[in-house]
Amino acid sequence: MSLFITFEGGEGSGKSAQSKILYKRLSNLVIPAVLTYEPGGTPLGKKLGRWLKWTDDKNITPLVELLLFNAARAQSVTEVIRPGLKKGKVVISDRYADSTTVYQGYGRGLDMETIKATNDAATQGQKPDLTVLLDIPTEVGLTRKKGSRRDRFEQEELAFHHRVREGYLKLAAGEPERWLVVDTTQDKETVAGIIWRRVSQLLGRESD
Repeated sequence: MSLFITFEGGEGSGKSAQSKILYKRLSNLVIPAVLTYEPGGTPLGKKLGRWLKWTDDKNITPLVELLLFNAARAQSVTEVIRPGLKKGKVVISDRYADSTTVYQGYGRGLDMETIKATNDAATQGQKPDLTVLLDIPTEVGLTRKKGSRRDRFEQEELAFHHRVREGYLKLAAGEPERWLVVDTTQDKETVAGIIWRRVSQLLGRESD
């Protein structure tokens, strides 16, 4: 059966690791799955993502971020997400539209109605069946990123990252049937087990 699962969370929350763990588990069970990420997953998305994260241009506005992230998203929906779902696969995306709502909305302060309209156009109405929020205290997540090169968003002030976390928690509280909030201060295996139990339920399988 087709299933669309997205992973969300602040910096250092473990989205990439957990999305890969889930993908590998599904593959080992011979459940057809696709793993993608934002901004990326397509040639256009990779180019836009590199520029948005690593450019030295200090004059990028929140509106420009909104439009470029959604350009990458629209291409991903058309090239990767919808084709995968039509083939009956489990499509896993490391970030999706909720990232834009939180980072450009709660983080940057961009108008929420503008964000919603742009996200809706880019996603073409394609909503996740499950969104996993990997929640972690802001300072802990940023500490995990120390020692690595930090992109434009990771370099933002602490208050920005606090707003991002608060935004995620508000979104999850407003739509609890779609969101699974997991405390990622727990060990990686425990977090993966919690996620797998929910995914198993959606797939109609016994968790093992």
